[in-house]
Amino acid sequence: MTRSRTRRQMLIGASTGLMFGGMPLPALSRARAGDAVGTWPLWEGAPPGGGGPTGPEQVSAHGAITNVSTPTLTIWRPERPNGAAMLVAGGGGYQRIQMQKEAEAAARWLIGLGVTAFTLAYRLPMEGWGAGRLAPFQDAQRAVRMMRHSAPALGLDPHRIGGVGFSAGGHLLGMTSARSHEAIYASADAIDVASSALDLNLLLYPIVTLKPPYDRTSTRRVLIGAHPTPEDSAMWSLETHIHRGLRPFFLAQAADDQISNPANTAILELACHQTSISAARHLFPTGGHGFGMGIPGTETIMWPGLAENWMRKTGFIA
Repeated sequence: MTRSRTRRQMLIGASTGLMFGGMPLPALSRARAGDAVGTWPLWEGAPPGGGGPTGPEQVSAHGAITNVSTPTLTIWRPERPNGAAMLVAGGGGYQRIQMQKEAEAAARWLIGLGVTAFTLAYRLPMEGWGAGRLAPFQDAQRAVRMMRHSAPALGLDPHRIGGVGFSAGGHLLGMTSARSHEAIYASADAIDVASSALDLNLLLYPIVTLKPPYDRTSTRRVLIGAHPTPEDSAMWSLETHIHRGLRPFFLAQAADDQISNPANTAILELACHQTSISAARHLFPTGGHGFGMGIPGTETIMWPGLAENWMRKTGFIA
């Protein structure tokens, strides 16, 4: 069961006269507390490489989206913004994006902390994009650059722009953070002068490594195929790209995760420690994969509070 019109599409409206990343800023809706207030396309015209599906996004009965013909950012503004901002990417193995359960739920949590949230509807590699597997990574880079470039107009601190990623969305934002120095699309405008580095990384049950024996994931199949070379497996594994100078990582996962083996966060924690990057890892006994903001009756329900305390300790929020 699907519905073909999403809240992101309905929020695109008339210009306010302000600019978001060099493009007119659509009018922000007077939404009730906890709602998104505006949506913007990431690219003027076709994304790099062209191609892709046509028509509106398709939304499953559980709130996951596919047919992302126009990659977008949706803004969620708190009543009392504190200047910090977070890019939020739901998971779905690069085959779909878990918007309702993961990205939008996290956005509501963040605005409760005074953090301005941006949920990302990124291109899915298997939907016919000319950029192929690079498409979602181009979108994530562009999204961070748009946020940072537009920070003054939106009352945001360009030095407090972090990311929250779930599952494959954790892989996406982790790679975006670790490989922010790499040019993966041709610079198009003033937006692309801004840095795409993240100032903080919250990764929930992320896909980290695409190397065996932890490579039985749709992330590996979509990005590097059924029989990848060892070089491809390493190149698309997050731990390969951890280097000095990256900002802190917060990692949370359940020990009974059947999709992202708990070794994923252990591998990333080790890579961080070996390069003097701060990393806080929380491994909960139960909760499985895809616990979102936490499952009542399991210790996964603790992660938002732990993350809030960690963000305060790092100085990302007061």
